[in-house]
Amino acid sequence: MSKKRNNKHYLITGGLGFIGSAISNLLLERGARVTIFDNLSRGKKKRVKFKHSRLKIINGDIRNISHVRKSLKSINAVVHLAYINGTKYFYNKPTEILDVAVKGITNVIDGCIENKIKELYLASSSEVYQTPSKIPTDENESLKIPDVFNPRYSYGGGKILTEIMGLNFGKKYFKKLIIFRPHNVYGPDMGNEHVIPEFINRIKKIKNKNFKIQGTGNETRSFIYIDDFLNAFNLLLKKGKHLNIYNIGTSEKVSIKELAKLISNISKKKISIQRAPLKEGGTKKRLPNIRKIKQIGFIQKIKLKEGLKKTFESY
Repeated sequence: MSKKRNNKHYLITGGLGFIGSAISNLLLERGARVTIFDNLSRGKKKRVKFKHSRLKIINGDIRNISHVRKSLKSINAVVHLAYINGTKYFYNKPTEILDVAVKGITNVIDGCIENKIKELYLASSSEVYQTPSKIPTDENESLKIPDVFNPRYSYGGGKILTEIMGLNFGKKYFKKLIIFRPHNVYGPDMGNEHVIPEFINRIKKIKNKNFKIQGTGNETRSFIYIDDFLNAFNLLLKKGKHLNIYNIGTSEKVSIKELAKLISNISKKKISIQRAPLKEGGTKKRLPNIRKIKQIGFIQKIKLKEGLKKTFESY
C-alpha cells in the first residue's frame, strides 16, 4: 500500500464500526485528518488506534440534520457508512433500518451541498441485487426487491435508495462520487452479528458435535479479509472514477458448510452439521465479479484459511 501523504480532512460516518474504524486508521496512518461521526450504539472507540490532534470523534445521530451539518464544517471528503447492519436486524428492526437509510443519505447529501464538499464515498451492499441473474455478479446487475412485504428487504431497499440518490445528486453537485459494494468483509473485532464470528463463538462453546446451520449448507459466499478490503478502498481513493460503482470482494467461493468445517478444523473440534430451513429471502449464491477493482490494481493477498485463523485467534 502506498504511503503517500494524504492531507485531506475526512468525515467518516459510522466511523467506530468494524469497517469504519479500519478506514479511519488507514487515513490517519497516511496523514489525513479524520472526524468520526458515530452514535456509539455498536461502535467502539478502542478500535481507533491513533489518539492525536488529527482525530476527532463526534457522538451524533445520522438522522439529525443539525448533528450532521455541524460535523461537516471544514471537511474535504465524506465516507458514508452509518447504517444498521447484521442479518437478524433486517428482520426485527426494519423501520429503524429504513429511518437511518433515508434520513442518513438525505442529510449527508444536503450537508455536503451546503458545505460545498465535492468528494463523497457511499457504502452500498450486495443486498441491492439480492438474488442475481448471473454468478459472478458484476456492478451492472439489476437492483431488485423481490417482496416488499418481507422485512429483510428493508436493508437492501435502503441501500438501493442510497445508490440512486448518490448517482443522481452526484451528477449535479459532486466532482468525485463513488459507490462501493463490500462483499462479506471479515476480520478481528468485527462484532458478533455476522456469520463468521457467529460460527466461531458457537464452535468454541460447542458441547457435542451437533452444529445447526440455516439452509442446506450448499449456499455459497465469498469473504474478503479486512486488510484486503482496505487495499481495495485505498485504490478507490487514488484511482476510482466519478459516478462509478465498484464491487469489493474476492473470487474465492466457499459453501456455508465448508466455512463451518474450516472453522471447526482451526478450533480442533469436530462438528456434525444439522440443517434448518433458510429464512425467507435468504440468498443461495453470492460471488462478486471483481474485474473492475482489479483493473485499478487490486490483488487479494490473504486467502480465506489464513484470514479465518487470524480472526479465530482474536475471538
